[in-house]
Amino acid sequence: MDAMLAKAIVMAGSAVGAGLAMIAGIGPGIGQGFAAGKAAEAVGRQPEAKSDVTSTMLFGDAVAESTGIYGLVIALLLLYANPFVSQL
Repeated sequence: MDAMLAKAIVMAGSAVGAGLAMIAGIGPGIGQGFAAGKAAEAVGRQPEAKSDVTSTMLFGDAVAESTGIYGLVIALLLLYANPFVSQL
């Protein structure tokens, strides 16, 4: 019975940890929205620099999105390939 309780506690902790890891998606969402807004302002001020502004914005968005993807990978590992369950 103790093994089942230990497994349940580990799984519950993993579910909480996965939820917390998904909070990492908030930062990239805010950052990408801010970057898109500033890029729109920049294009409005200098329309001839549209391609430079757009390429810089897309590169910055890709870098920012990697944080959210790392959070998703951690959440999926905790839920489906949990290394702690096999140690019980």
